[in-house]
Amino acid sequence: MSEPWPPAAFKARVDGVLSEFLAEEADHLRAIDALLDPVAEQLRCAAEHGKRLRAAFCYWGWRAAGQPDSDALVRAAASMELVHAAAMVHDDLIDDSPLRHNRPTAHVALRAPLAGRPRARSAARSLAMLVGDHLMALAGQLFATSGLPAAYLARARPLWAELARELVAGECLEILRTGSLPDTDASLKIIRYKTAKYTVEQPLLIGGLLAGAAPDLRAGFSAYGLPLGEAFQLRDDLLGLFGEPERTGKAGLDDIRGQRPTALLAAAWQAALPAQRVQLAEMLGRRDADDRHLTRFRDLLTSLDAPARVEEMIRSRVGEAARVLTALDMPPDARHALGVLARSATDRRH
Repeated sequence: MSEPWPPAAFKARVDGVLSEFLAEEADHLRAIDALLDPVAEQLRCAAEHGKRLRAAFCYWGWRAAGQPDSDALVRAAASMELVHAAAMVHDDLIDDSPLRHNRPTAHVALRAPLAGRPRARSAARSLAMLVGDHLMALAGQLFATSGLPAAYLARARPLWAELARELVAGECLEILRTGSLPDTDASLKIIRYKTAKYTVEQPLLIGGLLAGAAPDLRAGFSAYGLPLGEAFQLRDDLLGLFGEPERTGKAGLDDIRGQRPTALLAAAWQAALPAQRVQLAEMLGRRDADDRHLTRFRDLLTSLDAPARVEEMIRSRVGEAARVLTALDMPPDARHALGVLARSATDRRH
């Protein structure tokens, strides 16, 4: 293949790498003991969905530094999707989310083979945690065995430790902030460390480091990637509450029941009068919240212009990323691809 873009062709390459790699690992688990089959199956299907944005940002970090298309680089870039798969298993477990991509999450699906056992729900959660842990380890394995020269891999390896540290820090901050008074600055910090950096900035930097990118280009990747990653998660928060579950594949009530510290909630809280804050507080954290509560909550947030405020935050960050991209010195095809990726990441319709 002489031209690995448009996105669909690149996605197919990454899908092929992940499918083969995870199927082989699932077979290794089954060979240990047939009892591991349900765990192996969760591992095999953990990365079946997604646009492969993280892999694409890694790939174009490489190409932006002047390197040619490379199957070994595509394998290294695919490891970014295993980081994401691991994060989603852990995130669903922490949030007790029942659905992802319209399918039961790992900790829910793993209840079936434990039916009738003592403490089956707790045991299923433990299995899911281990699936997530193993996916993170496999991300490092796929990266290390991608076929790229050892000297190239050594340039990027230190960033892996930073990626893991900041991802864990962001998740911990969300847990520690959940249930506290909404705060915009705190929410944006969580967004930056839990999602934004490992979605855009760090994959770009890893691709650039593998390629031997100059320091000024790497600085440009950060200046482009951080606001774009934040815009990505702000869009996700909007879709999580205002999107249709049939299209998002996630339960729309999750953020209400979990009282998560999103920027959307912080924007509503900041704009609310005392009586409206009482209404917000009465609905947040309710484990019995149903579709009626969701409708009321959406109406209240809309009356406070919270969705519009978040939309403006998204526009501002996308504009900042676009200005940086225009000024960066890189091949035209890389600039074009990163512009396409910016739109794909932040102007989602599902």
